[in-house]
Amino acid sequence: MPTVSPTPITPPDEHLVTAREALEPLYERLELHTEVTLLSAAMGAGWPVDEATRALAALRLQDALNILGGN
Repeated sequence: MPTVSPTPITPPDEHLVTAREALEPLYERLELHTEVTLLSAAMGAGWPVDEATRALAALRLQDALNILGGN
């Protein structure tokens, strides 16, 4: 049976970028894609842009409060 040599794992203090720096660009692209998709769906259902934008902001706020509150 062939053997597989383990891949070395770089310790966190030796990384060139932080996990946040590595993930942030993808997170921002996903956030923008999600916002465009949700607003398009709301406007397609007949909601005015300003009302859809406020509803999305309220959902984001509730999500943030849930995360911060641990619920």
